[in-house]
Amino acid sequence: MQKIELQILAIANSENQPHSFVIILKEAGGKRRLPVVIGGYEAQAIALAVEQIEPSRPMTHDLFKSTMDATGADLREVIISDLAEGIFYATMVWELTTGPAIEVDARTSDAIAMAVRFACPIYVYAHILDEAGIEVDPAALTSGGGSSIGEMPTNLLQDKLDEALAQENYEQAATIRDELKRRREQQ
Repeated sequence: MQKIELQILAIANSENQPHSFVIILKEAGGKRRLPVVIGGYEAQAIALAVEQIEPSRPMTHDLFKSTMDATGADLREVIISDLAEGIFYATMVWELTTGPAIEVDARTSDAIAMAVRFACPIYVYAHILDEAGIEVDPAALTSGGGSSIGEMPTNLLQDKLDEALAQENYEQAATIRDELKRRREQQ
């Protein structure tokens, strides 16, 4: 089956499911987005790893990474491998020093949290992205897509800054830069 690489674009509160979050994965080199609903704990675990914030004590995903590092196992890739009744399923492919690679079934949110920690690629099978992906108009991305920059997650703002600079839209780039600077000063 054809695999398509995904990158983490943003994590946001879910409007449809209270106490849940949505992680938005973007198609590498493409226009499609894959929204995946995740729990609060998993959203926090992914966000901490993406922002490279180290908690004072290891969280569950950090503990699991330390354990796998100690055994010499390495996470080669994460694949969003199935979609049934609105639920995504994932497979983690582990490379072992003691034998052939193994595939382990995982919740998609946990697999993504591990992928961030191991800096391994995240893939989705093409048929799943065809079924559940949302195509985004590039013009809507650069215009803000109806969201004020004050409401956007920092990692999405950084992507928008890169896009604005690439398109030589220096006015928009300056506005985004100022918002990012304001957020850094508040920390």
